Amino acid sequence: MNSAQAFAGSLAERSADVLDACTRCGRCVEVCPMVEPAGLDASKARGIVSGVLELLAGGEGTQGAATWANVCTGSGYCIPACNDGVNPRFMLGLARTAVRRREGSEPARRDGSRVFSGMSRGVRVLSRLQLPPDLLAKINPRPRRGDGREEPPDVVFYTGCNVLRTPHIALLCLDVLDRLGVRYQVMGGPSHCCGIFQYRAGDIEGAGRVGFNTIERLGGAGTGEVLSWCPSCQTQLGEVTIPTFADVNGAEPFGLTPYIEYLASRLDRLAPFMTRPVERRVALHERPVLPGVVDAARRILRAIPGLTLVELEVPRVGTMSNSLSVLPRFKAELRDREFAAAEAEGVDTLATIFHACHREICHYESGRSFEILNFMELVGESLGFRHEDVYKRLKLMQDVDAIVRDTADLAEHHGLDLDDVRDVIFTDMLSGQSVGVVPVTEDRRL
Repeated sequence: MNSAQAFAGSLAERSADVLDACTRCGRCVEVCPMVEPAGLDASKARGIVSGVLELLAGGEGTQGAATWANVCTGSGYCIPACNDGVNPRFMLGLARTAVRRREGSEPARRDGSRVFSGMSRGVRVLSRLQLPPDLLAKINPRPRRGDGREEPPDVVFYTGCNVLRTPHIALLCLDVLDRLGVRYQVMGGPSHCCGIFQYRAGDIEGAGRVGFNTIERLGGAGTGEVLSWCPSCQTQLGEVTIPTFADVNGAEPFGLTPYIEYLASRLDRLAPFMTRPVERRVALHERPVLPGVVDAARRILRAIPGLTLVELEVPRVGTMSNSLSVLPRFKAELRDREFAAAEAEGVDTLATIFHACHREICHYESGRSFEILNFMELVGESLGFRHEDVYKRLKLMQDVDAIVRDTADLAEHHGLDLDDVRDVIFTDMLSGQSVGVVPVTEDRRL
């Protein structure tokens, strides 16, 4: 049995476990922040869940169930709400693949391949428009396998794919590990994809093949701890792929820890190095997908001298900003409410945590009373590290020709095709569209 078949078989068994455990109580629907904006009726929660389970069982489900699965943004409020031992976020992912596969496995495979190819091109072009080869190689080294002669690193820093579009974040992460004296190996980029693009498209076989390959590569480093940066990778590997890998192979290959949680667990070692005052009133741009990451980021920021952390009374929704593109109007309303709250609280800085959030909102600082930085820039400032946020500088230009002129030397140095460059700048940086996300009709608003 190959990896794709093993993955699909394990998922089928886990789907059966969900069907056995779920009592259709509807609590997951009642706490979901996407239900009302998607035009669903929370009073019909039991019926919506029943439709989801019908999808998992191979049936047609209901329109409400399909809509709920399609608008799931991974917030995770449903997980602690369930008293039956079910992870509703995982359940909805299974339902979404069932909806995608209604037209057959071949269209799902084509869709997954198309979205993955678009992501790979965007990562390749945008990372090269910002970094020379030596720095790019630091955060995206060529894949290699251990030969048994090198001592295993303390950790693997797993970048995922898309943080390479905002490479200053990844460089700062490595600076901090260097300061802590941590021995690490960097893995990531499209060659180490977690499989989420294939999985969301309904290409279960492709997701299994890609995900198992990445797990084997990460495990090949010989360390027991992998630090993930991307929350989508953390949930895809941590909730979908590693459990299926363990089902097939009898054991989990390594521990998967969010990078920021790892830093917070070593705050006693990190804090003595954070000696430079950062005199700012800072609010975090929070996402609820990984509550431990938000708590860890707050702890770290509170340890920075001179920094005042301000809490904003706004809704927290989704995995990252791009996940909300399924309901564009709802996404814009949440963003406007947060910006208004930040201005009302007199913050100097709105700090994003994750890379996709940073990509999508960084340019909105233009004309506002606060700047938008990534959380790691504040940590770096307190440690004396700095890497220019080239992505934000380019995006603020809001002009394809101006960006092409600005990046011409690096584009030529990396041998990038000019038509590719122009197209990626427009589609990936300036258009505001999220690759592979299909908007859903919005019937209700906040």
